[in-house]
This record gives sequence, C-alpha cells and structure tokens, in this order.
Amino acid sequence: MTREAFRELVKKGPVLLDGATGTNLQKAGMPVGVCPEQWILENSEVLIDLQKQYVEAGTDILFAPTFTASRIKLKEYGLEPVFMPNALKGIEYLQTHPQARAKDLKDAFLDNSIAGIICAIGGDDTYRLLPYLMEDEKFIKAVEEHPKLFTGFSDTTINHLMFYKLGLSTYYGPNFICDLGEIADEMLPYTQRAFESYLEGNESDEIISSDTWYEEREDFSRAAIGTERKTHKEERGFELLQGSEIFQGGLLGGCLESLYDVLTNSRYEDEKEVCERYDLFPNKEEWVGKILFIETCEEKPTPELFEREVLLLKEKGVFDVVKGVLVGKPQDEAYYQEYKDILIRVIDNEKLPIVYNVNFGHAMPRCALQYGAVAKVDMKQKKIYVNR
Repeated sequence: MTREAFRELVKKGPVLLDGATGTNLQKAGMPVGVCPEQWILENSEVLIDLQKQYVEAGTDILFAPTFTASRIKLKEYGLEPVFMPNALKGIEYLQTHPQARAKDLKDAFLDNSIAGIICAIGGDDTYRLLPYLMEDEKFIKAVEEHPKLFTGFSDTTINHLMFYKLGLSTYYGPNFICDLGEIADEMLPYTQRAFESYLEGNESDEIISSDTWYEEREDFSRAAIGTERKTHKEERGFELLQGSEIFQGGLLGGCLESLYDVLTNSRYEDEKEVCERYDLFPNKEEWVGKILFIETCEEKPTPELFEREVLLLKEKGVFDVVKGVLVGKPQDEAYYQEYKDILIRVIDNEKLPIVYNVNFGHAMPRCALQYGAVAKVDMKQKKIYVNR
C-alpha cells in the first residue's frame, strides 16, 4: 500500500488491522525459537490461510510478518552485513585502483566468516580486475576450496564468467544498490523472493512471470526516498517467439553489452586482449547443450547495436549448439518489438526455441538465474524449472 492509498483509507473512518500473527502462526504449528521469516517461506500456505481468516473477519490492512527481519535480529541467525573496506572509498578511487577492488573480492573469499558476496552494482571496467585475480593462485584456491554465494548482474557478467571458468556456480540476480538499496520503503516483492531464495537452500526453483513491471527511476535524490516506482500490469508474460515449447539445458550467459565488450574493443581498447588472455568467453564446445540467457542494459541499445551484438554471438557459433535462448525484458520495454524481430531474423533458425520477456537483468523486477544450473523451460505452463 502506498502512502497516498493509506491516507485515503483513514479518511473513511476507523481502520482495522490484523493482530497476533505470531501467536496464531505458533498455534498453526510454527515452533518457538525458529526464524519466523524462514518458516513462513517454507510453509506459505499456513500464512495465506491465516490472512484469509483476517480478511473474512473484517481486517482492512494485513501486515507483512517481517517483524524480526532487522539487522539486529538477523545476527541471531548468523547473518551480518559486512562492507569490504575498499568498497567504501568512492568511485574515483575505485576507478583508478582496480587492484583494490580485486583485493576486496579476494579477501572476502579468504574470510571464513563471510558466506556470500553481494555486488554493490555493475562496473563497465570490471575486466581490469582479471589480472589481479586470475594470476593469483591463493585466490583461485580459495574459490575452489571455499565456494561462496555470489550475486549481481550487468557488468558483473565479467565476474560470473571468471567464476564459471573456475568452477563456481554464481547467480545472475539482485545486487546491493539496485535491490537491497531500493529507495522505496521495501524491496520489490518479486525480486525479494529471488533474493530470499539464496537463504532457503532449496534444491530447485520455479520461475514465473511477474504480474507487474516497473519503470526505471529518473530521480535518485534524497527527495525520492520513500517514493514508489511507476508500475504497469504485465500484459504479455513470457513469450515464445519460435521453436519447441519445452527444452532443457544448463544456464550460461549475461548482459548482452558486456558479452559484446568482452569480444570487441568497443568500450575499452584493451578489454578484448585482456579477456582473451584468460579465455573468459566460453568456447563453442562449452556452449553445447546450454541455454543462453541474454538481456540489454540500462543504456537501452539501439536496434542497430542490438543486431551487431546478436550477430557476433552467431558468428561465434553459439546459436548452432545451444538448446534454447532466454531473453530478458528490456528496461522500460524500450525497442520491445524491434528486438524481437532482430532475434528471429539474425538467428535464422526457426527450430531454436527463443523465450522473450523473462524477468531478469536490468528491468524491474528480476529473478535470479544460476550459472550452470539445469533449467527446464515449459512454455505450456509458462514456467522455468531450475535444478540447482
């Protein structure tokens, strides 16, 4: 509920709230002393039934039962945010000291008290970290022997490809600034579910289309804190552009612009050479049997650039060997139809399944796709089943 909606509601007279949710959940079987949020995630039908009873009794407002989800309370469950020292030194310092950024990442893997790494944001020069990490045997050994959760999107595609090469399965998903740092009062519900799935430890996941999509913000000032994003009803859902309704394969991909930068010198004159030195882009054999996932960045590439990017993947033979393609929803639905037309025309293989408008990447909200995890796409059900 927005602040405006709440103000209108209270103008009408007394407002009834729910109450004693914790007590009623315990009556319904929630053990004393467990983390309520985690128990609810694992027993969501109990909460849904309880909230239906509240509504039938006349409740006007239902509270989300996140009463223990504070930094202080989460410490009791072993979760404590840690900001790496160089990450707080500002963008100018980080741009001129890639070795400091690499050190933060290395130190996080060497620290046994750190269970996971949440990227602050992207970073179009992330490739500059590669020499400091891919030639560091101590870092490589730490990644191999002490795997950790790693999540982020956009230009962290570089990190994901690096970790994929080192054998670590990472998540193309929420990051800190865009998601945990959302300037509305709460994280977007669809994205929050994806983030919470990291902590659940489920062996499988089921991805469906969000029923809402959100415009990107234009105002990031202090005045915007607490304001809601502009929302739209999702009218299309996942779209099968061509090919079989059901296909399966391991997940591999990233931000399309980042993949293009890895293979060209379009952004930095030495990026291609550095990435080639460490064989960052998977070879054709590594794409065999995979599902390619790609999405466009916040710069909203023109159809002309989008076509060049897709064509380059075709020249690399990717579309000859993958089982299918997942394409993320374009941010603000920019060039929505143009991108569809280009994909069909450039790929030029009507038997290759292409599923479009999937909620991952730069468009809000987003799910998380795990590198290397086997995904089954079932467009009869309009669902993606992922086995981790």
